[in-house]
Amino acid sequence: SHQMKVKVLSRNPDDYVRETKLDIQRVPRNYDPTLHPFEVSREYTRALNATKLERVFAKPFLASLDGHRDGVNCMAKHTKSLSTLLSGSCDGQVKVWNLTKRECVRTLQAHEGFVRGMVVRSCGTSFFTVGDDKTIKHWKMEAPGYGEEEEPLNTILGKTVFTGLDHHQKDAVFATCGQQVDIWDERRSSPIRSFTWGVDSFSAVRFNPVETELLASCASDRSIVLYDMRESAPLKKVIMTMRSNTLCWNPMEAYYFTCSNEDYNLYTYDMRYLDQPVTVHMDHVSAVLDVDYSPTGKEFVSASFDKTIRIFPKDGGHSREVYHTKRMQHVICIKWSADNKYILSGSDEMNIRLWKANAAEKLGVLAPRERQATNYSQKLKEKFQHHPQIRRIAHHRHLPKSLYHQTKELRVMKEARRKKERNVRKHSRPGSVPLLSEKEKHVVTVVK
Repeated sequence: SHQMKVKVLSRNPDDYVRETKLDIQRVPRNYDPTLHPFEVSREYTRALNATKLERVFAKPFLASLDGHRDGVNCMAKHTKSLSTLLSGSCDGQVKVWNLTKRECVRTLQAHEGFVRGMVVRSCGTSFFTVGDDKTIKHWKMEAPGYGEEEEPLNTILGKTVFTGLDHHQKDAVFATCGQQVDIWDERRSSPIRSFTWGVDSFSAVRFNPVETELLASCASDRSIVLYDMRESAPLKKVIMTMRSNTLCWNPMEAYYFTCSNEDYNLYTYDMRYLDQPVTVHMDHVSAVLDVDYSPTGKEFVSASFDKTIRIFPKDGGHSREVYHTKRMQHVICIKWSADNKYILSGSDEMNIRLWKANAAEKLGVLAPRERQATNYSQKLKEKFQHHPQIRRIAHHRHLPKSLYHQTKELRVMKEARRKKERNVRKHSRPGSVPLLSEKEKHVVTVVK
């Protein structure tokens, strides 16, 4: 018997029928590139629009926390609670803030004179402060009950003024700096170890978050000194051409740290090879006063005397973002929140400001399609980032007039120096005026 072949169309309605009338119609797509000859130009237009929209939506400033009666001198992040911030001011006051409600929940008069440093214990139940009155005070994190006095758990009177403070990641050990770097056990009233290296004073001390026994400090003789708590003497130091104000360890890469310098730059070093920095980060037009890494270790934020905050990629020579307001004066301290979303800056005119780490990011819950659209435009911007039009729009930042002119002036001065050096080299014996790279210019020597 003769068999007949029958071809039957078989369709599954799930593939093309929408579930409710509110859904969008599912369109069958053929991804064959020969059918889409204008794909790249279409994507380019989308990337251009995405870049323009990003600049339209860039509104980084979120809130200003006011309440201090003097300039904000230092801040500390809570180690366990994202919404808690501590700040200390130049009149000795310490405030505890609730960032969700954006209000001050507790105020205590901690010191006479400046609060020089503060740090929260790793457990988050208490915190330490140091001040100009030569004392280290240990405070409970929760506010005193009704009718109770605001008293520190413990007070240590030192011999000299303390200028900085940091706590060990795990152990009950903290470090202070002043005339020397001291390591303290929380249970003892005198330091268990003191480090000196012929220097009269230090401005900052920081524990390494990864290799927890290591510390680094910035000294007034323009050096950065490295220590190991298990050793009796400092490890080594690098002396730079100008003084470093503060430093911050990269939380993800154990050996890297970035220091903020008086010569308007930041320097990222690998502690194993101190003879030249890994990267020189330039853009500020005045001394850089503070620096803090993002928890991902990919970026850091710097606070400067030029009244701006800048965000740098860890390996980028120039900043990707600059924040400023008309009211904000010299920015003294800066912190990057532990959830990588926010930046907090404390400045001269008694305010703490809350910024978005990503200026155009939409905060709050995103619908799935919204998130998809964001991711798509992000990828487009990455793909076309080197196109001149797109690069121009993405990199443009409006700067205050004075800042703009200062930047221009610095550029002219730098170019003049380069030109002069070129001419001297041209008219000297070959090899007598060596070519120095930007990295080599700023390091004087390394002392082991």
